[in-house]
Amino acid sequence: MNRALLRVDMHLHTDRSFDCLSRPEAVLAAARVRGLDRIIVTDHNEIEGALRLHEMDPDRVIVGEEVKTAEGFDVIGIFVTELIPRGTPARETCHRILEQGGVVYLPHPFDGSRSGGRGGLKAIADLVDIVEVHNARCWPPRLNEAARTWAEEKDKLMGAGSDAHTVAELGRSYVELPPFETSRSSFLDAISRGTVVGRSTSPAYRLASTWAKVVKMVKGE
Repeated sequence: MNRALLRVDMHLHTDRSFDCLSRPEAVLAAARVRGLDRIIVTDHNEIEGALRLHEMDPDRVIVGEEVKTAEGFDVIGIFVTELIPRGTPARETCHRILEQGGVVYLPHPFDGSRSGGRGGLKAIADLVDIVEVHNARCWPPRLNEAARTWAEEKDKLMGAGSDAHTVAELGRSYVELPPFETSRSSFLDAISRGTVVGRSTSPAYRLASTWAKVVKMVKGE
């Protein structure tokens, strides 16, 4: 494998997400051990965890946010510097990402309740930069296949991420791409020359997210 290329997990969570218990320090340690050159931290409706990790390892960590839009589906902003509130309309979410010099990344576009279906896709298709064509948590695999087909039809760039909510899942899916600067234009150029590497995680890992919600509810978090 060509190690002149960077391995980038484009979608993962820390304990700042409501359904994750992974401490930022543990996430960063796992990324180093597993040879991930960059990780994009995309907590749900939060950027605190991403900012904290970026301070700890600015060369490895990219700040992102997975926003639950008013329409009910998720949109990820990469290179965001300001929080975009939960419940922001989807098109406004995309515009806010772009206004920050960020990248609009559409995660798991066909995964049931986490997606907007074809109606949601149509509403923001013109604003999407990258489509997540392999999310390690998507099950069955046809959901990722549908995402790839849609990306090809719309001539969109393709990305991938583990969607890790536990440290064990980190790096299950990622993109190999040439080195890039921390900017929208450089990243998009690198992604256009990248390769998706994806392995699915067991659906059982979703139980970890359910457990995290219970733990946080009991603690009043």
